[in-house]
Amino acid sequence: MNGTDGTDGTGVPARPGSGAPTAPRPLTARSIVLSTLLGHHPPALPARTLVKVGELFGIAEGTVRVALSRMVAAGDLDQRADGAYALTRRLLARQARQDDSRAPRTRDWRGEWEIAVVTAERRAAADRGALRQAMTVLRLAELREGTWLRPANLVRPRPPVVAEQCTLLTGAPEGDPAALAAALWDLDGWAAGARALVDAADAAEEAGDLARRFTVAAAALRHLLADPLLPAELLPGDWPGTALRRRYDAFEADLRAVLRRHTAP
Repeated sequence: MNGTDGTDGTGVPARPGSGAPTAPRPLTARSIVLSTLLGHHPPALPARTLVKVGELFGIAEGTVRVALSRMVAAGDLDQRADGAYALTRRLLARQARQDDSRAPRTRDWRGEWEIAVVTAERRAAADRGALRQAMTVLRLAELREGTWLRPANLVRPRPPVVAEQCTLLTGAPEGDPAALAAALWDLDGWAAGARALVDAADAAEEAGDLARRFTVAAAALRHLLADPLLPAELLPGDWPGTALRRRYDAFEADLRAVLRRHTAP
């Protein structure tokens, strides 16, 4: 399932990990198609299946087919020779980020921090923008202009733009690392947003409102993309990240069961 509708979810907030979750967005044919394909592995499905998914949420067949054509023209989807629609490379990268936010690859933390210091000279605006986006995807925070860091507890590749513009170091703060983390990321704001989404997911499930659960789950994925994924030692007590992921996993399992019934021949 997709956490965004038309944006790649990597915009840099004023303070990483910050704030209230994005409000649930109304269901459209485009958002339903993207959500379905981004939640499917491999991300390719026949048009007839996507039409049936749209019908499940009250979207007419013609509306879904128009959306598919427009998404192909926009470069969001490829139409294969067998009639299936598949995500393009750009959206496959989004799917990978989404998967990582749901099931992050971590390692034991021994107190070390990743540090990246910009040392390239005369960078073009496009280069600076590319680095900032890469740092956001890597979940590094900017201590000051040109200096990025985070605890060294995540396992993920770095795009070439990082090595091209930065000198990479490993170190540890002399002061309290939890205090540094709290200064770099808005942990209280992210936690409040996550708890609100957990409550909204529970309410939608209790009401049996599948469409509402769908929109809340999409908002949850957008919020998980901003989770700094810090070591437990640096997080406030009762951190709601795991609870939010469990609510999303439960919704996805229920949705898959409904889709299997609805799309069966």
